[in-house]
Amino acid sequence: MYEQVSHSLLNEILDRLKPEIQRRNLRHFYTRLGANFYVIHSLFHHLYGSRDDSTSQLVRLVEVMAGRYIERSKTLEKIDRARESNHNWFLSQEWVGMALYADGFAGDLEGMEQRLPYLQELGINMAHVMPMMVCPTGASDGGYAVSDFRNIDPRIGTLDDLASLVESMRKRGMLLALDVVVNHTSDEHEWVQKARTGDPKYQDYFYIFDDREVPDMFEETMPEIFPETAPGNFTWDETMGKWVMTVFNRYQWDLNYSNPAVFIEMVDAILYWANRGADIIRLDAVAFLWKKIGTTCQNEREAHLILQLMKDCCQVTAPGVLFIAEAIVAPLEIIKYFGEDAIIAKECEIAYNATFMALLWEAVATKNANLLNQGIRSLPDKLDRATWLNYIRCHDDIGLGFDDADIIKAGYNPYAHRRFLVDYFTGQFEGSEARGQPFGRNAKTGDARISGSLTSLIGLEAALERGDEAAVDRALKLILLLHGMILSFGGIPLLYYGDEIGTLNDCSFLQDENKAGDNRWMHRPRIDWEKAELRHRHGTIEQMIFDGLKKLIAVRKTIPAFADYNNREMIHVGNEHLFVFNRSHPEVPDEKVLVVANFDDSPQHLELGTLGIWQPMRIGPLQDLASGESPALFKEQLVIPPLRFYWISSQRAGFTG
Repeated sequence: MYEQVSHSLLNEILDRLKPEIQRRNLRHFYTRLGANFYVIHSLFHHLYGSRDDSTSQLVRLVEVMAGRYIERSKTLEKIDRARESNHNWFLSQEWVGMALYADGFAGDLEGMEQRLPYLQELGINMAHVMPMMVCPTGASDGGYAVSDFRNIDPRIGTLDDLASLVESMRKRGMLLALDVVVNHTSDEHEWVQKARTGDPKYQDYFYIFDDREVPDMFEETMPEIFPETAPGNFTWDETMGKWVMTVFNRYQWDLNYSNPAVFIEMVDAILYWANRGADIIRLDAVAFLWKKIGTTCQNEREAHLILQLMKDCCQVTAPGVLFIAEAIVAPLEIIKYFGEDAIIAKECEIAYNATFMALLWEAVATKNANLLNQGIRSLPDKLDRATWLNYIRCHDDIGLGFDDADIIKAGYNPYAHRRFLVDYFTGQFEGSEARGQPFGRNAKTGDARISGSLTSLIGLEAALERGDEAAVDRALKLILLLHGMILSFGGIPLLYYGDEIGTLNDCSFLQDENKAGDNRWMHRPRIDWEKAELRHRHGTIEQMIFDGLKKLIAVRKTIPAFADYNNREMIHVGNEHLFVFNRSHPEVPDEKVLVVANFDDSPQHLELGTLGIWQPMRIGPLQDLASGESPALFKEQLVIPPLRFYWISSQRAGFTG
């Protein structure tokens, strides 16, 4: 968009750039900068225009963007242009991801490169490698306390190791997702050390106060993230003799985004890793980026403006790179991280579908889909050219963040139902075989989250201990049912490392004093590769899970209707145990897939005659794409066995409209 004031300023900025930048041939950069500058200037002015240094800081921002563009390799520029031409590339059903710690998965980056064939064997073509930047040797919040935004922790590898991994992944057609922790740094970061010496420039990088007056005002409305281990949101720093905002842990200092220098530093960090080969940047803790007294300091409008500005800057320098929003917040807030008041995503192209994850676990505990159906219907449609990450487990705890209104509509009391779910998954509820542990229990509110591996939470650990074959079979069905949902819902399915071979809770973390107070480490495993080799032995747990997932992933990639174009239609069927929806494809109108899931331990039936095109007389014999079998029918009733799901195709069953 051309606008005289902003483009006059752009001309002034270009004249003020460093000579080494001005001498470069930056045709593609200037084309993109011109196209995006009106928005960049407007957002920057809104956030920082009242400051005396606003223009000089904007010059610095453009210099950073230009400098990183100059460093971008010819290979990455070629990828950028290809993705600009095929801008919906990431909505394809062919992408299937896995989140992993490089050290837990394979020891280090070199080991991970050697294990790429294992990922390919399963069908994984996107790997999210969780934080690997330099962090404290002791407690580091699982690597999310970063001490250096430009270097890899030597325990994980080197920049050369990363370059080799990137090259190998690219040859195999695999995407790499890396974390940039945008909300805070470790207290060992250089900026913190300079702030502690009294340097006013770097003290302004953080929220630092001489006394408790302002912190106490913040505390009136700010929730506690880790009430058990890190109560409150401020820490007294003995070296400075001042209070510092530390929302997550005392060793993680929150960055002050009201300072444009902080914003520019973090854009620089994002572009640095984009130039190192990241296809996708996961932006950690984005809901917390803007702090305002009298609020929860989460989901503020300015946080969204910061993300929009980051996206516009990245589109100029590295337009082929996608953003993931790590915002585990209320359902109506999550959707905003794609970008409000837009058609295409203007903040992050990808967001975690934490609502779907929590609802799936609720359905496991209740054995019905009441709340699951209600919660999904209440979730607004995503924007075009945006997609969900659908997952069952991740490195973090399971939060029960569904909407209270949905819980009430499903027939439950919100407080009592969440208490039931915590009790169920920690094995405190009668009849539960889950082996999870409560996490982040808040004595003031009674809230808690849940830690534990997938297999231990669904009862496989308990079943194996008892040698109960029926219970083992039930657990295996649940594992495939849950993955069948994230593979067909719409978005990029994200598996969690270890789940593919049935990894149980790992309590060895209790022997490490830096981890013993954080039970999330029970589901952050170190892969036992001897156990993984059992996937080749017929009849083992490892083989049944691995091969079951491998088959589902392979089938998913052949189904165009599973691409993500807002092409899911929820179906109300009047059976509380069933979760049912249609998938279709806008360019393949005859390709329709009916997804049916039974969360109960008893068979259920579905009246196909009430589902329009799915009337048996119209479509002929049914075929379940997931298994290749023909589902059982009684007249016009589809019979769904216990803990079973179907992917039924109309086109492949002979339906022609």
